[in-house]
Amino acid sequence: MIGTLLHIGWINLRRDRVAQAMTFALPIMFFSIFATIFGHQANATQKIHVPVVDEDRSEYSGRLIKALAAEGALDVQTMTSPDHSQRQGTPLTRADAEGLIKAGTDAVAVVLPKGLGEAHRFFGPTAASRPTVQILADVSDPIAPQIVLGLLQKVSFTAMPDTMAREGIEMFEQYGGPLTPAQRDSTQRWLTDLAQGRNDAPNTASASPAFGLPTEIVNVLHPNGGSAATISFYAAGTGVMFLLFSCASGGGALLDEEESGTLGRLLSGRAGMEGVLAGKWIYLMLLGMAQLTVMFVWGALVFQLPLASHLPGFVVMTVLTAAAAAGFGLVLATLCRSRQQLAGISTILILAMSAVGGSMFPRFLMSETMQKIGLITFNAWALDGYLKVFWREAPLTALWPQAAVLLGLTAVFLGAARLFARRWEAL
Repeated sequence: MIGTLLHIGWINLRRDRVAQAMTFALPIMFFSIFATIFGHQANATQKIHVPVVDEDRSEYSGRLIKALAAEGALDVQTMTSPDHSQRQGTPLTRADAEGLIKAGTDAVAVVLPKGLGEAHRFFGPTAASRPTVQILADVSDPIAPQIVLGLLQKVSFTAMPDTMAREGIEMFEQYGGPLTPAQRDSTQRWLTDLAQGRNDAPNTASASPAFGLPTEIVNVLHPNGGSAATISFYAAGTGVMFLLFSCASGGGALLDEEESGTLGRLLSGRAGMEGVLAGKWIYLMLLGMAQLTVMFVWGALVFQLPLASHLPGFVVMTVLTAAAAAGFGLVLATLCRSRQQLAGISTILILAMSAVGGSMFPRFLMSETMQKIGLITFNAWALDGYLKVFWREAPLTALWPQAAVLLGLTAVFLGAARLFARRWEAL
């Protein structure tokens, strides 16, 4: 009996391609996606592009920039030229750096303030008495600003080891009396090695408030804090993913109507197949709009999501997103032959699109290659539009790329659904 049951189970699995994909292909696909994403985080080779504004124009600021440019993790830009050439364009200003961050071109920039070189001392004045270097940041990317901060502190010591050694000797002689030539040479070598990270002794200077470079991270997009706006990302990511599930399930009503014979009676009426598909599409679109609205209203009431102040952009993105998702649901319904097949295929496609497209993990933390791959998904364009509205507070005109893609997807989905639905007209 057990052998017979095992044989029957194996036959059923062999015949059911969707079950095979759910059992074997889907886990491997998700493993590969997340291994690629998190593997990139652990072994990052992609450079962080960092615009640097030199308001000081001193020898010290010049050495800092040169040392930052030598770091393998950074791609430093100091001029406005597109190719980052130091021989073209004009020096970047604070306004240029802020514009790059607000536009989403870069996640972090560095401003070296005027007076930094004149006031900088390795030994003596406290950090509070020196000009503060500002790290302008889009804090939706929590990693880049911290990397730049750490490297900036590092090069503040390594950029001028000769100056650090000279100041150290002056301090020792001030408090301990003149040093012999041998003592001066030994002390200078020790301080130079310490500055360049070649000394085995703990670098206690970097932990002291009197040492290091005074820095602060400035949230350019939301100076008063962006926690409420960050909620919009999670609302959009979750909302879009479950919108696709609900539209796929709602489109399955066509399969139920085919099985019950209702679809045949609808097709024999005046509306025809075009009318049936149009009615289903409008219903699914309205349902999707309601679903997204409930999600964002809940976020506004419970998590202080700034919905009221971004209402026009929200309406535009919600209508376009719901329209495309409704078309996607109709494509799956007209393509599949049964509810069971629809459930399996839609689960595989939607989970894959959500993982790559950013609903499960922010795309800006992925590698550049994965971010480009994500653009083939519906989710990526919808989420980019919502982030422009809530996070970057972009005007409606800035939504045209996302609007164009979502409108194009809607047309493609509806055309494909009409093509696949011809099988019902032949019955």
